Amino acid sequence: MHSYKVKNDLIVTGSEMGFGGRMDGCGQCIKYSMFIANFIIFVGGAIMFGLGIWTVVDKNFMNELLGTNLFAGATYVLIVTSALVCMVSFFGCIGAAKEVKCMLLTYFIIMFIIFVTMLIGGILGVVFREKVQMTMRQEMHSSLKLYGNRRAVTQAWDQTQTRLKCCGIDGWRDWNGLVPESCCQVTYGGQRKPCIDAPSPLTLYANGCSKVTTDFVKDHAAIIGGTGIAVAVLIIFGMIFSCSLFKMIE
Repeated sequence: MHSYKVKNDLIVTGSEMGFGGRMDGCGQCIKYSMFIANFIIFVGGAIMFGLGIWTVVDKNFMNELLGTNLFAGATYVLIVTSALVCMVSFFGCIGAAKEVKCMLLTYFIIMFIIFVTMLIGGILGVVFREKVQMTMRQEMHSSLKLYGNRRAVTQAWDQTQTRLKCCGIDGWRDWNGLVPESCCQVTYGGQRKPCIDAPSPLTLYANGCSKVTTDFVKDHAAIIGGTGIAVAVLIIFGMIFSCSLFKMIE
């Protein structure tokens, strides 16, 4: 009778230990999963931050031709949001390592706010992609008349035509004989072909800037949007892991 009691106690204790082991293993799995998710979120946020800085520094030459501030505004929102994502993902890793419920709860709330912000930004990005094609041609027609009279417009046209290798709105004839030097093709030696006095398809960029610029902006927005969607999906996993770990910590 006594041996049975001891055996029974051992069975109960073993059952309890097995239950606790499963909980510990599950908790450790969620903790490591949160580490991995936050590391990937950090990398994704860093990539988004780099794309935003690159856009501001190197791709703002066409702002005068877009006819809308959505592109520049979305870029600055992207930079701020991505920087915040990097900081909060590091904050989440510390909360998971120290198993501090307050930090995990704060992490969840901030990540939720970031997720909503990115969702709104994604919607604005879709709206911008549709709007840019309608507004750009109108803005280009207006700014074409200001070339040579307004410095910002002149620089925007010159840089756009040089970098994207295009000329005019639909072609070089849009300049009505006053073809700017930025429309001239560049040779392998870095010199421009003589196209101003005798413009021809052999010396000028053949493509118009309307389609080239629209495609460029759309492609660039798609890259940023795709990166944002990937980070947003990872943020969802990060919130799920933080919520699960929060409930497991006593």
